[in-house]
Amino acid sequence: MSQIGSSPTTVTVIGGGIAGLVAAIEVAESGGNVRLLEARRRLGGRAASSPSPWVANLGPHSLYTGTELWEWLRARGLHRPSVMPTNPRLWFRWNESAHRVPPAVLVRVLATLGAHDAPVDLDLRTWAEQRWGADGARALAGLASSVTFDHDPGRLSAAFVAPRIRDIVRRMPTPARYVTGGWGALVERVGGYAAARGVTIETDAKVEPSDLDDLHSRGPVIVAVEPGAARRLLGEDAAPAPSRKVALLDVGLQRRRNDPYLVWDLDQVVFASRATAVVSDVAPRGHELIQLAVGMAPHETLEAAELKLERTLDDTAVGWRERVVWRRRSAVRDATGAVDLPGTTWRDRPPIARADGLWTVGDWVAAPGHLASVGVTSAQIAVREVLAQGTVGPAVRLAG
Repeated sequence: MSQIGSSPTTVTVIGGGIAGLVAAIEVAESGGNVRLLEARRRLGGRAASSPSPWVANLGPHSLYTGTELWEWLRARGLHRPSVMPTNPRLWFRWNESAHRVPPAVLVRVLATLGAHDAPVDLDLRTWAEQRWGADGARALAGLASSVTFDHDPGRLSAAFVAPRIRDIVRRMPTPARYVTGGWGALVERVGGYAAARGVTIETDAKVEPSDLDDLHSRGPVIVAVEPGAARRLLGEDAAPAPSRKVALLDVGLQRRRNDPYLVWDLDQVVFASRATAVVSDVAPRGHELIQLAVGMAPHETLEAAELKLERTLDDTAVGWRERVVWRRRSAVRDATGAVDLPGTTWRDRPPIARADGLWTVGDWVAAPGHLASVGVTSAQIAVREVLAQGTVGPAVRLAG
């Protein structure tokens, strides 16, 4: 075991999103000194919410029971308050019209989806067409909007998409939990827990590539940032490129009965969620908050993507244009985690261990799982490897 004089080794975590917070907390819980540096003035990264009275997350997000993130939060009592949907109204847009039940072709696909092993080397569209025809493949790809946020899920590896759809369907109708007060409130709880466990948190602390050698000289470094920031810090090979973009549209509406809870636009690969169907504190009394997302094709403009999102609302939220009292749109980059193309799996993504004493974590690295689960799992793997070096923990702090 190496010793750093009479001073403990410090683990530096760069990035205060969910993965960075998980990594920092796990180091602290193991008795190590840990310093978390966040470039923004707030923690959370993409886990962010707009200020009251319209508490809109950065995209239609919720927690899912049984996932790595849920179990990690639950083990520390950080998963509450969160609310489970009751009697949700699920709508589907198919062949340019809205339906309150899934189209028959999708029902047929989902009924037999579990009977087929999805291959790694075939794209979802080709594989699904061979089994259920062109319409079945199109419906399945449209349903994948909520698990990939890709502009064309049909192009992705069948082995990447199909298990994620099966998992969601298996846990329906109510696997989701909506965070009271939005994801900003969740981050506040997790950040407070980190501070209470001894994590030194510094916000507005942007790290430059020239800073890495100094940080590395003090101890292990865990880089928990988005792919673009990882490329800036560690080099162009550090993260996948080109990055993907997602168009988001959030609308605050005057309440009207029978607005759907969730919408899968199978035609346009749009996913929409009415958060106020579950939690009431994210919008003023008597109003609804609907959040929509669609993956943007290369070179697609935000204006073109916004038209798709509006078209989904036209068919599923009656009279929404006359009811709008608040509206926000944006295009976010590197916001959806990794996707695997045909012939690749999560093992082909950028590695967690990059060099001696340097790790990368997040929802885009080589760890199993889906979206936030990849971030949690990669953070736990990195921390295990840090601790296995034997330079972090109470034994080092007591060394003379």
